[in-house]
Amino acid sequence: MTPSRIRFLFLNLGHFATHFLMLVFATVAALRLNREWGVSYAELIPYATPGFIAYGLLALPSGWLADKWSREGMMTVFFIGIGLSSIFTGMADSIVGLTLGLTLIGSFAAIYHPVGLALVVQDRDRLGLPLAVNGVFGNMGVAFAALVSGYLIDQFDWRSAFLAPGAVTVLLGLLYFAFGRTRDQSALALSTPTPTAESAAPLARNIVRRVFAVILLTTALGGLIFQSTTFALPKVLDERLAEFAGGATEIGAYTFLVFAIAGFAQLVVGYLVDRYPLRRVFLWVTILQVLLFAAMIELSGLAALLVSIGFMLVVFGEIPINDVLVGRIARGEWRSRAFAVSYLVGFSVSASSLPLIGWIHGLWGFGVLFGLLSVVALMIFCVVLFLPETRSARAA
Repeated sequence: MTPSRIRFLFLNLGHFATHFLMLVFATVAALRLNREWGVSYAELIPYATPGFIAYGLLALPSGWLADKWSREGMMTVFFIGIGLSSIFTGMADSIVGLTLGLTLIGSFAAIYHPVGLALVVQDRDRLGLPLAVNGVFGNMGVAFAALVSGYLIDQFDWRSAFLAPGAVTVLLGLLYFAFGRTRDQSALALSTPTPTAESAAPLARNIVRRVFAVILLTTALGGLIFQSTTFALPKVLDERLAEFAGGATEIGAYTFLVFAIAGFAQLVVGYLVDRYPLRRVFLWVTILQVLLFAAMIELSGLAALLVSIGFMLVVFGEIPINDVLVGRIARGEWRSRAFAVSYLVGFSVSASSLPLIGWIHGLWGFGVLFGLLSVVALMIFCVVLFLPETRSARAA
C-alpha cells in the first residue's frame, strides 16, 4: 500500500472514531445510564450539550491552527486527545465528571472535520468520491457506536463502552504519529499543498457569496437534522420496535442495521455530484427527506424500521454535497478554515438539537420531532433553489 493510501486510511479511521465516540453516550443514556443513575432520558441529554457546543465552536480555531502550524500534527493531537477523553469519561463517577468527559470528547472531535477533510481533498480534481468514501467511514462510526455500545453494556457495563474504544483510538494516534515520522514527505507533498487546476481558477465574487450563503444555511439546517436523527434513533427504535426488540444488544443491532445500510448513500451521492449538476442532486435529496420524515410521524413496528432506513439514507446522502461545494471554491492554503467555518455553523446549530430532543420527547413524543424535521428539510429545499444551476460552482 502506498504512503498516500495509508494516510487516506488513517483519515478515514479518524472520521470513524469521531462519530463513534461522539455517539456512545446516545446509546448509554437511552439504554442503561437512565436506569442505573435514576435519571430520565430527557434529563440526561443536556449533559451532552456542552460537548456538542465545543464540537462546533472549536472547529474554527482548529482549522486556523492546522493551516498555520501543521495539519498532520493536529491529526495526531486529535487521535490521542479524543481517545484519552473517552477513557476519562468511562471513569466518571458523577454527573460533573461525565459532563466534563463528554465536553473533552467534543473538544478534540472538533479537530477532525476542518483538518481531516482538508487533507482528504488535497491535490484532487474530483472530490465527490473521496469525500463519499470518507463519509461512509464516518457513517459506520455512527452505526457501530450503537452496536458496539449496546453489546458492551450487556456484556460488561456502560463504562466499557467508553474505555475500550478510547484505548483503541489512542493506539491509532500513536501509529499515525509513527507513520508521520517515517513517510516520504516529498511524495505526499503535505507541507505545501499544490493547488489543482480547479482550485486555482478564479471565481466571480458574487458566485462565491451566493454559494457560501447556501452552504452556511443548508449546513446549519442539515446539522439540526443530522444530530437529531443520529442521536435520537436508538431511543426512537427502543420505543417504536418494542413489540419485537428488547435488550440493549437488540436495539443496538437494529440501530446499527439502519445506520450501516444508510451509510453507503454517500457513495451514490458522491458519484452523482461528480457527474450531474449538484443543485439537482441536492434538491432530490431534500425533497425525499421531507416526505420520509412526514411518513415517520405515526409509524411503529417493521414499517418504522424500513422508513428509518429511508430517511437515514437521505440524511447521510446530504453530507458530502456541502463538503464538495467547499472543496471546489476554497483554495488549498485556507481550505481548513473554510471547512471550519462550515462545520462551526453546522455543529453549533446541531448542539441545540439535544435539549430540543429532550424537551419535545418529554412533552409530546417523537411524532412531533419528525414533523418538525420535515419542515426543516423543506426549508433546506427552498434554500437550495438559490444555488447556481451548473455542474459546479466553477462552471458559473
